[in-house]
Amino acid sequence: QVQLVESGGGLVQPGGSLRLSCAASGSAFSINSMGWYRQAPGNQRELVARITSNGSTNYADSVKGRFTISRDNAKNTVYLQMNSLKPEDTAVYYCKAAALKPGWGRTEFYYWGQGTQVTVSS
Repeated sequence: QVQLVESGGGLVQPGGSLRLSCAASGSAFSINSMGWYRQAPGNQRELVARITSNGSTNYADSVKGRFTISRDNAKNTVYLQMNSLKPEDTAVYYCKAAALKPGWGRTEFYYWGQGTQVTVSS
């Protein structure tokens, strides 16, 4: 099993910044891709940003130029630096990891964190 622990959410004024962290732990696995998703009330969960094991990234159009995803492979940790935050960024942010397990080849197992609230409001 893989456990994901998120941190860094909170309340911030429009134009402000936050940094989210997500640390993966467990035994006998390697992390392939990691990503951040968000879900606002009444909306479906959507991809915010994703990063592969070799550092390739992709972003939702709504956050390009404002958010930056990065990872520390040695620590199995992914970060989301969020700048120029807007009220519409308000949501619960979830970390997702795609893990590879010994004996399963390239089959990916997906895990989610518990979510962290980000509220952008004056």
